[in-house]
Amino acid sequence: MSRSLATLPSPASVQTLPDLKLLHLFELLCSTRSVTRAAEQLGQSQPTVSIWLGKLRQQFDDPLFVRTPQGMQPTPRADALRPLVQDALTALHRVSAQVPRFDPATASRLFRICMTDGSHVTLLPDLLRRVRTQAPGVQLEAALIGPDTARALESGEADLALGYVPGLDSGFYQQTLYDESWLCLAHPQHPRIGKRLTLKAYQAEGHVALLTETGRHLLTTALKAQGVTRQVVLSIPGFLGLGAIVSNTDLLATLPRHIGEKLALTHGLAVHACPMTLPGFQVKQHWHARYHQDPGHQWLRGLCAELFTDVTGPRQAPGAGGG
Repeated sequence: MSRSLATLPSPASVQTLPDLKLLHLFELLCSTRSVTRAAEQLGQSQPTVSIWLGKLRQQFDDPLFVRTPQGMQPTPRADALRPLVQDALTALHRVSAQVPRFDPATASRLFRICMTDGSHVTLLPDLLRRVRTQAPGVQLEAALIGPDTARALESGEADLALGYVPGLDSGFYQQTLYDESWLCLAHPQHPRIGKRLTLKAYQAEGHVALLTETGRHLLTTALKAQGVTRQVVLSIPGFLGLGAIVSNTDLLATLPRHIGEKLALTHGLAVHACPMTLPGFQVKQHWHARYHQDPGHQWLRGLCAELFTDVTGPRQAPGAGGG
């Protein structure tokens, strides 16, 4: 049965617990029997330690230590308290000593990273290769960036997001990895395009459009603002199959430079400068503030920064704020 309100202790009767420095002083006085020696070991002046001792006496309503020719002798109350104080100090030392560590060589952990399917080609292979070298027991899982990314990062369902994710607001950290620009891909023997892709040809030819490409909104907004139109013949949900489509048709594709150069190399495609001005964007890594101090997260983020930060420009220090 629960105690009645009349028998519960009032807030005024609940004794305030002494802070850590007072507990250290108590134990030193028990062992040294000297205010002077206790002050020396605490790195404090004797008057300061005397004030602390006064606080201990007030909190426990007992002299605790009495001056004698043999030094500061504990009272029976102090003798009874000493085992409890020692247990408390031991527990506090254990708490402070239990700093979580992450040893990649022995770690067994799954990291879930949100990224575009283009990053599966540009970033994931290098990251996986380095993880296999440094942390053979670590597993990676790639998830697509989408409307649920922010919630997944906050809840811990995902550890990191790599890419262009402008929707992440307060509560998130970010670090710029590199600047991204745009290019166009075409068949190397395109029947109507020579060495240079003109704006007239860009608008006259058929295009394959990506429905979920990184920065798609930036692209469509920039084209509309400049009055540039595309004759979209085919729309696909991602980069899978894009290289094969361009290499077997006369369609053009406008896409970010990093994935475009990879596809051009793999499928033997022609790379053209975009015949209009398109705004670039920054590829970043994003994580939630809840996991900023997690040693495993710190290791993974450091690995991504080491692998993907543009060495031609200064690194941007991570900071909490909008994405």
